[in-house]
Amino acid sequence: MLDTRSTQRPCPVCENARTEVFIEIPSVPVLCNVLWPSRAAALAAPRGALYLTFCPACGHVFNAAFDPALITYDQVYENSLHFSPRFQQYALSLADRLIERHALRGKQVVEIGCGKGDFLQMLCERGDNHGLGFDPSYEPALGANGAARFEVVQDLYSEKYAHHRADLVCCRHVLEHVEAPRAFVGTVRRAVERQATTVFFEVPNVLATLRDLAVWDLIYEHFSYFSPASMAHLFEAEGFGVTEVREAFGGQYLCLEAVPGPAAKRPDMAPSPEEMAETVADFAERYERKVAAWRALLEDLNARQQRAVIWGAGSKGVTILNLLDVRDRIDYVVDINPRKQGRHVAGTGQEIVAPAFLESYAPDVVIVMNPLYEDEIRAQVQAMGLAPRLVVA
Repeated sequence: MLDTRSTQRPCPVCENARTEVFIEIPSVPVLCNVLWPSRAAALAAPRGALYLTFCPACGHVFNAAFDPALITYDQVYENSLHFSPRFQQYALSLADRLIERHALRGKQVVEIGCGKGDFLQMLCERGDNHGLGFDPSYEPALGANGAARFEVVQDLYSEKYAHHRADLVCCRHVLEHVEAPRAFVGTVRRAVERQATTVFFEVPNVLATLRDLAVWDLIYEHFSYFSPASMAHLFEAEGFGVTEVREAFGGQYLCLEAVPGPAAKRPDMAPSPEEMAETVADFAERYERKVAAWRALLEDLNARQQRAVIWGAGSKGVTILNLLDVRDRIDYVVDINPRKQGRHVAGTGQEIVAPAFLESYAPDVVIVMNPLYEDEIRAQVQAMGLAPRLVVA
């Protein structure tokens, strides 16, 4: 039986007041994707709590302890995955899919939360489109080289920008960060009130987190963890017709497409909230066992005096280090993103190094934070003449 307690925070998607906390994590860094210039600064990084909460009415999961006042997105926020060939391949195929599916050639594209502009550049160059992006973390000096095709407003998207028209409104990995998702989606709906505009939203898939026991996906920055049912409910409640909800990137992402007004045919939104409740209960029962197993693994590596590194200084890597409170048993985190190298992990202080560092460090074990990158990482360490044991988190 799921051990839960009620919370006074209603569901941000369907406003149901009867929600239940099923996992409590009392202290995590509030920003996984802000890295620090020194170990001391990283150890003093601001922290918050995770009270993972389930809504049995719509199947949504959210953090009832989330406080947006602790979150700031600016130019030191770095979450680009485009340095990975595996991810770059996915992004290119997604851009091509959207261009072909919606005849985006010579059209106007708006991207909400465009980061450094990488995906917006793909949509513009591969479809001969013009783009407008919104993101306070955008840095012109580091951004994509597409100034002739797109421009970026260094601000959060809000009602004051709703007058900008587009043939496609794209928003990837932003919605899960928003404390008021209904108001946010409502703003987008008003922006496309009189247009035959398609909106495309991509978010992490909570089903993958729950099914695969991907506990390292739990981060403070994510207020919401969407299921197909809760995501569709959100958009339909704000006047969109949902035309597609599908899993992508090995099931780790959810992609939704919608149009203003009703859709001709509503896609299947399995699993139901009742089925989600069973998945949530199973996750809660297995969560502590997985964390304990990983603590035992690290203790065993330490007892054997084996060197281990984590590959991936993104949210998964930061989360595993903080949930296990690893400050001394692992000294380095590897990342191919040069903008992260030389910085330090929030909460636990490890230095982030380039893959070439491993040639001299020669680790016994490489902990791979995302199974989708295992082959890519294996090829890189083998090319260095190394043969560490790869362990997938």
